[in-house]
Amino acid sequence: MSTISLLSSSSSSFSSPFKPPPPSSLLPSKPKCPTIFSASSLNSKEKKEKKKKKTNNGGLSWVSPDWLTSLTRRGRGGGGADDGSNIPAASARLDDVSELLGGALFLPLYKWMGEYGPVYRLAAGPRDFVVVSDPAVAKHVLRGYGTKYAKGLVAEVSEFLFGSGFAIAEGTLWTVSLLCKIIPRQIKAERAVTLIRKTVEELITKCKEIVDAEGEEVDGEEYVNDSDPSILRFLLASREEVSSVQLRDDLLSMLVAGHETTGSVLTWTLYLLSKNESALVKAQQEVDSVLQGRPPRYTDVKELKYLMRCIHESMRLYPHPPVLLRRAQVDDVLPGNYKVNTGQDIMISVYNIHRSPQVWDRSEDFLPERFDLEGPVPNETNTDFRFIPFSGGPRKCVGDQFALLEAIVALTIFLQKMNFKLVADQKITMTTGATIHTTNGLYMTLSPRN
Repeated sequence: MSTISLLSSSSSSFSSPFKPPPPSSLLPSKPKCPTIFSASSLNSKEKKEKKKKKTNNGGLSWVSPDWLTSLTRRGRGGGGADDGSNIPAASARLDDVSELLGGALFLPLYKWMGEYGPVYRLAAGPRDFVVVSDPAVAKHVLRGYGTKYAKGLVAEVSEFLFGSGFAIAEGTLWTVSLLCKIIPRQIKAERAVTLIRKTVEELITKCKEIVDAEGEEVDGEEYVNDSDPSILRFLLASREEVSSVQLRDDLLSMLVAGHETTGSVLTWTLYLLSKNESALVKAQQEVDSVLQGRPPRYTDVKELKYLMRCIHESMRLYPHPPVLLRRAQVDDVLPGNYKVNTGQDIMISVYNIHRSPQVWDRSEDFLPERFDLEGPVPNETNTDFRFIPFSGGPRKCVGDQFALLEAIVALTIFLQKMNFKLVADQKITMTTGATIHTTNGLYMTLSPRN
């Protein structure tokens, strides 16, 4: 046997304008049970922070629990619901700020959802965000892309890595070059990005030389090169007029966005299965029954119904990314009569929507069966934006079907070949990157299946 790390880092109720769940087999009604995570457990140091003394300047010192919120309220002439927006302002305490800046961003957002409701305002340095945990509001914002909302901040920051790749392409982009010159972490990141870009550019050059030398072209819709069946070779052989820089940026989008998200989905799916023996046994039995000892085929995918639902349930509990960012292009009124101004940054907490007890029965439990095995594959449309692991609207993830297929095949082979057990007494903590990472790895003991 061997031990490996799968991945390392790089409830309160509230009144809500949620619509009642549709009479769909996708959202069965089940009794509530104790939760794994709760709003109260995420606030273990709150009482200590309340005991800290404020300074005489109205609580605006760096040691004040509410300095970020106080600054926001003063800057907005009162802030929160007092500014006519009907949006309450969350109180950002010091422990919460540490999570926001370098930890698991989505955890304090979840706590505040229990305290302030499904829509609230959060101060974050020079900006403030309207945090959305309501499927109806998320639907409004995501479907409004291109007319009322744009990607905004996420496009500005991601341009640093992806350039003008399809994952973020959107008009004129702002660069973060200044930050790369003064912040050590960003200096390190810039060096890494430079290396990645240089490597991809070298691959493009070499592949171009091969394609040109062989005079290769795509003939009709079918293209298969048994010696080198790569996406890069296909793109070059298609003779589309595209610059090397654009091709590089698109490949980086596929490499980083596709690899990291699928890897994270597999990590947390294996983690959840390792903690639920009955679900693991059921998934392995399905794999053995469908495959009969042979490698998986494309036609097997539709038969691996329970395994696919395990992946869906994993993406519900650990969505990648856990938050989505948009920016209002015009003044707008959100469902629930929340008012936002032009330029307002919106943070859609997918993690909150997916774990909200107002949206899901037994919201913290791993229950693959909550998605009917004989029903349609759950998505944002047939769950009315209660399940949005791939976002929704015009800018929904373009690789959702490929990513799901990739995860199904990888998980199928792993369950077919290996037994695995979570190493006992390890502290599993989370942090936020493009996906939900573990801070110090997630260790399993592996052994071959007979």
